Amino acid sequence: MRSPTFRTKSKLKRTKHGALKFRYDANMSTDGQPAPGSIMWMDISVPEATALRDFYSRVVGWEFEGESMGDYEDYSMIASSGEATAGICHARGENAQLPPQWLIYIVVADLDTSLEQVMLAGGRVVDGPREMGGGRFACIQDSAGAVCGLYQLG
Repeated sequence: MRSPTFRTKSKLKRTKHGALKFRYDANMSTDGQPAPGSIMWMDISVPEATALRDFYSRVVGWEFEGESMGDYEDYSMIASSGEATAGICHARGENAQLPPQWLIYIVVADLDTSLEQVMLAGGRVVDGPREMGGGRFACIQDSAGAVCGLYQLG
């Protein structure tokens, strides 16, 4: 998961996406927003989010809060500290194209510039870019085959 150095004080912010919330004060810029290059969230999108929610509740002790997505719920997973630590989402709607793996969200200053660099460096865009949570998001695959999310704050 995340390095303990990121786990200082968390901020919980509900968004249209449901699972994307600002988490870490350790990597904040001077304006109080997550700094470019910092990891701000992680989630996973799978066909059966409820079953995976129950799995992690049993295995690591996470509790959860439902996030209404209309006709179903995604979940914010809550650590023993009471802070949202991850999201477990259904692979439906906007999340249907995301790979079923833990996805970290890295803040970038300019999403379009970052996506150009992804392509020039031998990576590819898996999903997006699209509007999400007041900003812009894209899921990329790097030159080694690993996948992550890039997020430009709104």
